[in-house]
Amino acid sequence: MASTLENTETTENITETAENNEIKEDNEINENTEINENNGLQLETENNGLQLVTADAQPSKRRRKKSVVWEHFTVENVSAGCTRALCKQCKQSFAYSNGSKFAGTSHLKRHIAQGTCLRRREGRNTPHTQLTPYTPENGVSGSASIPSRKRRRGSSFTPVPFDPDVPRQEIAKMIIMNDYPLHMVEHPTFASFIRTLQPQFNMGNFSTVQGDCVALYLREKQNLVKLLEGLPGKISLTVDMYMSNQTLGYVFLTGHFIDKNWKLHRRILNVVMVPSPHSGDALSHAIGVCLGDWGLENKLFSITLKKSMSSDTNTASLRGYLSIKNPLILKGQLLIEHCYAHVLSSMATDALNSKQEVISKVRESVKYVKTSMIHDEMFMELKEQLQVPSSKDLILDDKTQWNTTYLMLVAAMELREVFSCLDTADPDYKIEPSTDEWKQIETLCVYLRLFYNAANMLTGTSYPTSNLYFHEVWKVHLELSHASNSEDPSISNLTRPLKEKIDKYWNMCFLVLAFTVAMDPRFKMKLVEFSFQKIYGEDSANHLRIVDDGIHELFSEYEMQPSVPLTANDEHDGGEMVKTEEGMQVTSGGPLLSCEDDLLDFDMFISEMSSTQQTKSELDQYLEESLLPRAMDFDILSWWKINHLKYPILSRMARDILSIPVSSVPPESVFFTGIKELDQYRSSLRPETVESLICAKDWLKYAASPETVVTSNALVKMEI
Repeated sequence: MASTLENTETTENITETAENNEIKEDNEINENTEINENNGLQLETENNGLQLVTADAQPSKRRRKKSVVWEHFTVENVSAGCTRALCKQCKQSFAYSNGSKFAGTSHLKRHIAQGTCLRRREGRNTPHTQLTPYTPENGVSGSASIPSRKRRRGSSFTPVPFDPDVPRQEIAKMIIMNDYPLHMVEHPTFASFIRTLQPQFNMGNFSTVQGDCVALYLREKQNLVKLLEGLPGKISLTVDMYMSNQTLGYVFLTGHFIDKNWKLHRRILNVVMVPSPHSGDALSHAIGVCLGDWGLENKLFSITLKKSMSSDTNTASLRGYLSIKNPLILKGQLLIEHCYAHVLSSMATDALNSKQEVISKVRESVKYVKTSMIHDEMFMELKEQLQVPSSKDLILDDKTQWNTTYLMLVAAMELREVFSCLDTADPDYKIEPSTDEWKQIETLCVYLRLFYNAANMLTGTSYPTSNLYFHEVWKVHLELSHASNSEDPSISNLTRPLKEKIDKYWNMCFLVLAFTVAMDPRFKMKLVEFSFQKIYGEDSANHLRIVDDGIHELFSEYEMQPSVPLTANDEHDGGEMVKTEEGMQVTSGGPLLSCEDDLLDFDMFISEMSSTQQTKSELDQYLEESLLPRAMDFDILSWWKINHLKYPILSRMARDILSIPVSSVPPESVFFTGIKELDQYRSSLRPETVESLICAKDWLKYAASPETVVTSNALVKMEI
């Protein structure tokens, strides 16, 4: 066998063409060979089975080297019966055969595929299609860019070209979605990590990744522009503000709208830096930037502000600006000056502050148990002995999130019996709240639960339509009104300041809230009438008249607006196309009567009746119809989508009303009580970059739909 190898592989100058020709030949020759050193037998695999040959026997056919590593290596003779593989690039030699022993080709594959070849590592600027890391079909990445023999038998192997734009886009998306600093690409450890994945990829620097992030923002903005251009209705804005450590303000403007498929959307449109955030013109400037940037002139329906931003100066300046640029419907009555989430947080914070000493004692008790494993185990053993049925676990609160304090108090209150006996089991525990203090906590939790349930509506993954808020606000208002008149001073003293805040919010927003619930066919004006009787008593009729006049005035404005033309499908829904001498006509499903029949008087009668009925507006017809059953899973947008042909004008008004946002904060900030600040790193970036990062993150969270897909997904080349 050794003599055979010596005769067939003696030359060192085998050309690369000859090697490639060997690979293309038939695969009838055996590929796997094992040498049995004990008996000198060679087990050779052939197409027809197994054949035993001696080491001295001459094979009938010459072994052909089929591994693609021989495109990069040649075989040289070192001594009699000993050959080594020589790398064509770096001239480094590797063990290949020694007598009857073969070293195989795995170490040669690693030399090529893992980039250990010195010459190849020095020549990183070689064409990227030469050696691209190979990923098997099973998804398990490995070191081999060279396919296995079995793969090459079934199909020809084509190296996958390396496109550096793909990882650049993915890195930009990773930075945006995870709020990573842009400078991370310059960190040596991150750059080293990327080099191990793909040595050919040039990471770039801060300017490069900044340009990639802005390019991704511009690409997603094109998608959103297409969506907004096709809006059949108007758009409502919420305005929020963040402060930076340089005392600069960043105004967040978020659009709320319902598309042509009756789907509710919420998108951050702009983040505008204002040097003087508390000036009267700051909001007008930011809103003007938003309207001009997206082409929303005469498309604005309502604006919801945060309470701290709705000072008399700001509101007056904003109303004056919008009366020129975008006249508000109903003379500005749809400018909502209070954010519902902020009102709830403000009331919850006031309630917690009124019992701060008692809450502090409960917090220290919880901390005593949870910060020591021994105390925690003792507490749990005592709970089992007392057979306390509560399944809640003690938690420590975050003082910037009022809901965590509420949940801490609820859990501690259910386990107060354990706390009462803890001093007996543990003499070191001396901060147990008294019975009266536990009673104060119980009263406090009753009203915190009211705010907590109301705020939870704003924390869902899908933003709720505005018709759902009327009942929640009315319920909070009614409960606090009753509590403030309680004969128990502990209850009345706690709830009286809270009632003043909800009264102020209700008086400013009840008109908008009543409009939204009137668009719900399960309630219409009936729920408004019922709730007003509970709140206003004998004066309810006057407030109900205000709502009725307002909604009719709003409908009149929509009647004067040009109607949106119906599509062919919409025009003929429910009918059948019939060809006549005058052209195509729509029937109601039955045969057409001849124009020369004996029922002409009947036709006149029907025509007169129809004209009499049409004296009532769509709004009046809708309000006079019976209510729908109150189904918990009722989809109000689907109902209006089905009935938009029956109420073409009213459905346009409903589309805009149901998208009115009552809260200006995102779901993750509903319970936040601190000051909203832009982090130090983002404050150091340019305002355009800050806007790109924040808006792109918001837009990327939403899955692409046919209405928002841009035909070209190429990376926009941006250099900053």
